[in-house]
Amino acid sequence: MAALGGDGELLTSTEELQRQGTGLPNDLPSVVVPLVNGFGIEGSLAAAHVGRRYRTRGYGTRMEREADWLRARTLAAALARPAGIEAVPVADLDRRVLAEDCHARCDLPGYPTSAMDGWAVSGPGPWQITGDVPAGQPLGRSLVHGEAVRIATGSVVPIGADAILRWEHADRKGDLLSGDAEPGRDIRRSGEECRQGELIAEAGSVLGPATIGLLAATGYDSVPVRRRPRVSVLLLGDELLTHGMPSGGRVRDSLGPQIPGWVARAGGIVVSAEHVPDTVAATGEALGRHSATCDLLITTGGTAAGPRDHLHAALDGISATVKVDRVRVKPGHPMLLAEVPTSDGTSTDHSIPLVGLPGNPHSAVVGLVTLVVPLLHGMLARPAAMLPRVPSVEGLHASPGHTRLIAGRLVDGSFMLSPYPGSAMLRGLAQSDGFAVVHRDVAPGAEVDWLPLP
Repeated sequence: MAALGGDGELLTSTEELQRQGTGLPNDLPSVVVPLVNGFGIEGSLAAAHVGRRYRTRGYGTRMEREADWLRARTLAAALARPAGIEAVPVADLDRRVLAEDCHARCDLPGYPTSAMDGWAVSGPGPWQITGDVPAGQPLGRSLVHGEAVRIATGSVVPIGADAILRWEHADRKGDLLSGDAEPGRDIRRSGEECRQGELIAEAGSVLGPATIGLLAATGYDSVPVRRRPRVSVLLLGDELLTHGMPSGGRVRDSLGPQIPGWVARAGGIVVSAEHVPDTVAATGEALGRHSATCDLLITTGGTAAGPRDHLHAALDGISATVKVDRVRVKPGHPMLLAEVPTSDGTSTDHSIPLVGLPGNPHSAVVGLVTLVVPLLHGMLARPAAMLPRVPSVEGLHASPGHTRLIAGRLVDGSFMLSPYPGSAMLRGLAQSDGFAVVHRDVAPGAEVDWLPLP
């Protein structure tokens, strides 16, 4: 069994580590423990063993060539430094990641309120109508038996009121009111929803409209969230066009327009993007310049071994450390993970992670969900989650020793393949919600891991 990180970050199990050749003993305890940034592997002894093999930040300087897909994701998460914390007004919190637990600052509701439009009545009927209670304006006195006041939904129920008699259930004749008013009916008691001090939102939660509304209702004007990791994108390739129709052997850049959306959905923000000429010098200069102003570098293209693939040489020229050089996954095999040295403007130098995505569009998105998403989720300290298992309508194939990510969508809870699966194609991906993660052949109707797109 494998454990997974935030929103699908797959964490390597003891069984998987043994299959990958780590030399783990077979009798390790099978207890999932935290390892790095909310990611984990099974067993504290397994964690210690892997820590001995990979020293730097738990994984070390040893480069992984042809890394297993599961391990590559864990290595990516291990490079994540938690992002800083900032206070953000409640109106601007959508999709932000909560940095601290939030507790209700007051009872909700803070006082007894009416659940319906109608009449607040005291004692048994009939009742004499003596006034009304507009929303936001408490009556300011107690009701006495035989008295009724008009009341709006959400208004404070006067002291002495026993029930709310709904409009449609009331019989009014002049100032005399009658009807069946069961004691306590349609009165929302103070603290019925939550009590002051009660936990209402946990750190690591991705905030949505409903939770934002709850925070505001309990007295929050702003809350602490993780700062969005800043991402710079370098688009490598002299063949890329940024506008107009493809011609003369050149192609439109399809990654530059889509990467900012993927990054935003994973919690980051693209702060700069640049098309870089196909030379070692230009690539190295751009890497050094952009690394000083971001938390994560993403490059597209140049990760293979072709005559115009200069990323490896450029990284070597700026003394970067390659952590993963190629991943045993199809498509997306020639992806890359590295640390780029930079300076934060102080006397202390540090490094930032770099993900090199393949140039083929479909392969690049596989690289993004494999390495970029675990990095961003680690920076945001998002909690671990398990990938769901779903049945596959069709049989799925994976080559021995390779993981295959197959684009598709869920239909009535089952995985269905998308058309146009080629590594250079986007049409099938445009019709997909995520990937089936296939480590070995899957028979029709059998279950498979489901990795949603960000």
